[in-house]
Amino acid sequence: MLKQYETVVIFSPLLSEDELKTAITGYTKWLKKNKAELVHQENWGLKQLAYPIANKHSGYYFVMEYKATNEVVGTLEVELVRDNEKVLRFLTVLLDKYALKYNDDKRAGLVGKTKRSASTRKVESVANETVEPKATNS
Repeated sequence: MLKQYETVVIFSPLLSEDELKTAITGYTKWLKKNKAELVHQENWGLKQLAYPIANKHSGYYFVMEYKATNEVVGTLEVELVRDNEKVLRFLTVLLDKYALKYNDDKRAGLVGKTKRSASTRKVESVANETVEPKATNS
């Protein structure tokens, strides 16, 4: 049975753009060849790491969301471990129904927008009103 997974891969910052594209294309083709269905892929670019990995302080992040069997995921992880010159770290997560909904909402642009409540709008409108000074009798 096919389950939906998400794998985040951190590639070495020493890779050139061509080498990075080749590695990403290689993994996506490998998934397709092994009868996995790619749902979404996203290149997050070069990011600062929270702590050094193999004396590297940054890495290229790439996320793949796909449907596959457990065996395919296990074999993919073995391939990622073998490619330790290019891959610093990776993490594969089995997505549940809540994660699937969140990812769908994120791709639709519904996540990340700030929603203001009615009370917040009321406070903002009161703060924006100008107050007229009272006239004093002298």
